[in-house]
Amino acid sequence: QVQLVESGGGLVQAGGSLRLSCAASGSIFSINAMGWYRQAPGKQRELVALITSGGSTNYADSVKGRFTISRDNAKNTVYLQMNSLKPEDTAVYYCNAIVVVTTERGNDEYDYWGQGTQVTVSS
Repeated sequence: QVQLVESGGGLVQAGGSLRLSCAASGSIFSINAMGWYRQAPGKQRELVALITSGGSTNYADSVKGRFTISRDNAKNTVYLQMNSLKPEDTAVYYCNAIVVVTTERGNDEYDYWGQGTQVTVSS
């Protein structure tokens, strides 16, 4: 079993910064892509940023130049540095990881989600 634990959300004024962290733990063989998604009230969950095991990154157009995703493979942790925050960034932010675990059948790949952390940006 694998758990993703997020931290770092909160309330910030427009123009401020927050840093989210997500640590994976459990029976992990390796972690492929890790990412951050968000869901605002009444809207669908959307991709914010993604980082592969090799360090390649991908961002939603709405956050390019303001958010930076990074990871520490030794700690199985992914980060999201959010700068120049806007009220429209308000949402619940979810961590996602594609994790390879070792089972009786060998290595299998699974998709895991964190519990979500609230980010609120006031105007």
